[in-house]
Amino acid sequence: MTGVSGVRGIFGETLNPEVALQYASHFGQFMAQESTNPPSSHNLKIVVGRDSRTTGKAMLYAIFSGLISTGCEVIDLGIVPTPTVLLNVKKHSAQGGISITASHNPPQWNAMKFVDGDGMFLSPEKAFRFLDSIKEEIRWNNWQNIGTVTEDHEAINYHIQRILNIPYLNIEKIRSNKFKIVLDSVNGAGGLASPLLLKALGCEVIEINSEPTGVFAHTPEPLNENLHQLEEAVKFHNADLGFATDPDVDRLALVDETGHCIGEEYSVALAELFVLPKKPGDIVVNLSSSMLSDYIAQKYGVKVHRTKVGEIYVGKKMQELHSPIGGEGNGGIICPEVNYTRDALTGMALILALLAETNQKLSEIVNSLPRYYIAKAKIELPLEKIDTAMKTLPSLLTNYELDFQDGVKAIASDHWIHIRKSGTEPVIRVYAESDSLNYSNQLCQDILTKLTS
Repeated sequence: MTGVSGVRGIFGETLNPEVALQYASHFGQFMAQESTNPPSSHNLKIVVGRDSRTTGKAMLYAIFSGLISTGCEVIDLGIVPTPTVLLNVKKHSAQGGISITASHNPPQWNAMKFVDGDGMFLSPEKAFRFLDSIKEEIRWNNWQNIGTVTEDHEAINYHIQRILNIPYLNIEKIRSNKFKIVLDSVNGAGGLASPLLLKALGCEVIEINSEPTGVFAHTPEPLNENLHQLEEAVKFHNADLGFATDPDVDRLALVDETGHCIGEEYSVALAELFVLPKKPGDIVVNLSSSMLSDYIAQKYGVKVHRTKVGEIYVGKKMQELHSPIGGEGNGGIICPEVNYTRDALTGMALILALLAETNQKLSEIVNSLPRYYIAKAKIELPLEKIDTAMKTLPSLLTNYELDFQDGVKAIASDHWIHIRKSGTEPVIRVYAESDSLNYSNQLCQDILTKLTS
């Protein structure tokens, strides 16, 4: 699958080292002309990092080959979170980057996400131009102009320092609370980064699934139904809260001190609660994010702007508006003080700061907010049938206000339904939110029934 989110597939079937080499070599060639940070010297500089998947090293060496064969200077970060790759593109004044990760997909998947010279993913327009360029002939360099590979072992430490330098974070106040945290990194890249940040914030850290083996201890998407082990561990250790990340550490889910997973849609809302009193400004979330953001925005007298699903859309809109905080309702917090990209590490720091400042438990803060319930469902269809199914939606959603910005969002006064093609899997995703979990689930199932009837 190719698209704005990059190139991904099941390794050994639709994705292999030959495909990785092809896209990497074209990326080097493309960024020589298209980077937002044009090179000051003859050679391009490209930053590469990966998550812990077992196929990551095979992908890595193929990508190295493609890049150095087109004359690129490659900086290898090793196994790191995706937001660390993005941030280090800026640190190295590179022309671009590649993150080797299939994010929340199962372990048989892998992918390449392509980063521009501004430390953000390629814009949609640029991503499609890059994908079109794959048809062009590759200009291989000769032996005198071959590229190089160097290693940067400080990428994670640089990321953590950027977080600790957020000007409105009271680090000493966080440290004085000595929070006890259970951390579930699902055997992804987070096991190498999250404990370092939490310990720098004075936390006692109890790690589960921290070894970055790429053999995920449970389904890697940080949804409530996948985090029972974390819930039990929080209760067993009498911890203050639990953090869960996906394999590339751009999504954050929370378990409160009672051992209850509160839902990943609260992650962005809690970050908004902390940041807006300090830096007022309009916030940006995607179309599938919770109505909680509307409630919080109204509380602080600012507006909510909604974009298509995808962090590049949210990040670019935040840049345009100089928004102080935003993100995606799947646990993807975007804090411009670090970078305009989703970042679970930064999210951890902001939420711990909120707890320290309010002197409240996580459940108390959550219970003070309106309770909305988001249900999620998906239907897998052959690619050729997905567009046909999507075209039937307007006739199935009468009596709603319809937004066609990204698929179809049907909006009522007390609930909404959002149906869109996935950018990462051959599925149609359905989201619904209301003040009743049963009703939200019913809304999702009704749509699935209609799409398959």
